[in-house]
Amino acid sequence: MFTLFDMIGLWVLRFLAESGRIMIFAGKIFIWTFRPPLDVRNLLKQVEEVGIKSIPVVLITGAFTGMVLALQSYTGFKRFNAEAFVGTVVALSMTRELGPVLSGLMVSGRVGSAMAAELGTMQVTEQIDALYTLATNPIKYLIVPRFLASVIIMPILTLFADVVGILGGYLVSVNLLGSNPTIYVRRTFDYLDLEDIYTGLFKAVVFGMIIATIGCYQGFHTEGGAEGVGKATTKAVVMASLLILIANYFITALFF
Repeated sequence: MFTLFDMIGLWVLRFLAESGRIMIFAGKIFIWTFRPPLDVRNLLKQVEEVGIKSIPVVLITGAFTGMVLALQSYTGFKRFNAEAFVGTVVALSMTRELGPVLSGLMVSGRVGSAMAAELGTMQVTEQIDALYTLATNPIKYLIVPRFLASVIIMPILTLFADVVGILGGYLVSVNLLGSNPTIYVRRTFDYLDLEDIYTGLFKAVVFGMIIATIGCYQGFHTEGGAEGVGKATTKAVVMASLLILIANYFITALFF
């Protein structure tokens, strides 16, 4: 009969084994990424899937995040006559944290799950095994384009989220709450440094790596037919979201 310590030890061993497999998988992706040739057509297809089709979700998320952030900040700052700093708070919050993190979470839910489901279906139907028989490396053919597309497109999506978030905060503060537009814009750019923007973009690159690696890993190691595909999809979204939040803390601690 298992004791509590046995269960904890078993969980730790499983966690370490899974982490090791993910690291080995990530190393293979890294190696094959820099080996020619590069399938540009497949890469552009994945850029469309990962980036262009994710733009509406990211724009809506960024806009309403900036709007509610401005509304909450104005309500709080009004208590000690600091309404002029609402623009500063919205800009710094969007560029440093909310822009990259929320974009990463939304793309993880949309793209990470799609990668896991697509590759998982190919795995259970033995299409990936067929690639080996055709002397085609599945990591180079299937995963590298998805990985590069995620790394390339995530900073762009984050920039979109930052811009519409700051614009949404401006519209709420000026048109709804009656803030002075000149002061709002001045305060926004007086305290916003390029370092804040660069840090957010660096986070976005890391989040793109996490989303593609975890989504492809779960799909690539799917077992158990349709039920296994569903489980892999769920695990991909949950694991990628958790890793994004964890990585966000360590990157923030590193830079700030």
